[in-house]
Amino acid sequence: MRFTLLGTGTSSGVPTIGCNCPTCTSTDVRDKRLRTSLLVESASTTVIIDTSPDFRQQMLKYNIKKLDAVIFTHHHFDHIGGFDDIRAFNYTSKKSIPIYLTEKTLAKLKRTFFYAFEEVEQMGGGIPLIDINLIDSEKFRIGDINFEPIKLLHGKIEVLGFRINNFAYCTDTNFIPPESVRKLNGLDILVLDALRYTKHSTHFNLEEGIRAAQAIGAQKTYFTHIAHQIKFDECQPYLPPEIFLAYDGLAFEL
Repeated sequence: MRFTLLGTGTSSGVPTIGCNCPTCTSTDVRDKRLRTSLLVESASTTVIIDTSPDFRQQMLKYNIKKLDAVIFTHHHFDHIGGFDDIRAFNYTSKKSIPIYLTEKTLAKLKRTFFYAFEEVEQMGGGIPLIDINLIDSEKFRIGDINFEPIKLLHGKIEVLGFRINNFAYCTDTNFIPPESVRKLNGLDILVLDALRYTKHSTHFNLEEGIRAAQAIGAQKTYFTHIAHQIKFDECQPYLPPEIFLAYDGLAFEL
């Protein structure tokens, strides 16, 4: 199984428009962050978690030519903004693409991309053709890959992380309920939210992320959804030995 971080940045991406801070002007490729998304691949199945606003760019950058399904963690635009570009895979596969999401996320997706869910008078360039699969807390299977939803809180909003074997992806959270912590026991790799140094109302900051990572106890933890306040080469040396900053293109074979 292969996991590739297609984007590791916060909702504005890094560099941030109009900013001349040391991170935004850095020449280190690890400080160039597209919006958050994950590619999950087995020998026969390809799944994307979240279609960020950079979805098209990510598909081209990483030469992704096959897509079996899309999973959504929640409805915020930086996680659904590339939804329309699913239709490129409709063209190449000649079939609809299954999507997996909660009922609440589906309701928000329908509001944002209303034209994909209503009868249209004139199709134009087309609309995403999808098969809807509602998920909650039960495990589900796509091809030969098993996914276990992990309930998280993102401020007051309940969102989902996912465990796939001994790998877990928990972006956009500032609280992991005790039951979810138990479900994350025994991980080899944890990818976890850590936005910036200072406190935030809906995301772990760096200190909170470290505490959460240590409570979960994965062999290695990688922080994602990173804002421009964190510069890779300045931050990484101060992290505990089992905790790392993720970066775009980082891949794991498990």
